[in-house]
Amino acid sequence: MVALYIIIGVVVLALLCLVIRHQQKLRLRARLMQEAMRNHDFTFRLPTSGLLPGERAMQETLNQLGETIRQQVSRSEVESWERLTRVLTHEMMNATAPITSISQSLLGRSDVKGTPLEDGVQAIYDTSRHLSAFVTNYRKMSHLEKPVLTEVPFRALLNDVCMAYPELLWEIDVPSTVTVSADAGMLRQVLMNLAKNAVEAEARSMEIRQVESQSSRSVTERNRIKHPILQAFYIGNDGRPIPAENCQSLFVPFFTTKRNGSGIGLSLSRRMMIQQGGMLELAEKQFGKCRAGFILTILTT
Repeated sequence: MVALYIIIGVVVLALLCLVIRHQQKLRLRARLMQEAMRNHDFTFRLPTSGLLPGERAMQETLNQLGETIRQQVSRSEVESWERLTRVLTHEMMNATAPITSISQSLLGRSDVKGTPLEDGVQAIYDTSRHLSAFVTNYRKMSHLEKPVLTEVPFRALLNDVCMAYPELLWEIDVPSTVTVSADAGMLRQVLMNLAKNAVEAEARSMEIRQVESQSSRSVTERNRIKHPILQAFYIGNDGRPIPAENCQSLFVPFFTTKRNGSGIGLSLSRRMMIQQGGMLELAEKQFGKCRAGFILTILTT
């Protein structure tokens, strides 16, 4: 009888230790999530292993919530920049149009040609023309047409982009059967922008592969068959890596590290993807020999 009590006591003690250890893991997960949210880092993905079924479902839901918040923050940032660019476009157009017109008129006057005034007026005219071109870039950010979504064979679209950049070695791991729900023109422009950036970063090859997105993990097989789902594609290149200090500003309109860059390519591409119900973001990890990459998320049918 004493031996039985000892065995029962050992079992109870072992179970108690397991419960305490399990609770410590849950508290650690909670602290990590709180710290991530305090730092506005919604890319957290806490592990779901070692949890009971109900706890695992809760953790998966919290991970998905972080993904949803992150996407909503990105959309809110794009909308804020869009409102700002509308105001700046209006004000800058009002300021530059009369300057360009008046300086051009002065350059045609006989009492200005061949005088010391000509160089100054020419400088004013050239500067106003430059500002007008800058305003045109603003307009590209604030006057996008509404996308017309159709079923687009994604692999065929990728092949078209490959032909436009024969100087790159393309490695594409995307099934030919993949069909996306997108505006073909907008999606092609996004892909062209990424390829153009790769060439400017002295890349020699690009890699495109289908990857699993966080949002697609929570969709049942039944929903996968009957409804469009979000599918992620990795688009990377072996060009110069993106400096860590530039990652946070990469999608900010008019931010550029290129001498002659406009700084609207990536921000415009992200906005195009958002309008199509998708997203464009910097990849957290690179594949193969790639040194820089992006994750393009889009509806597939």
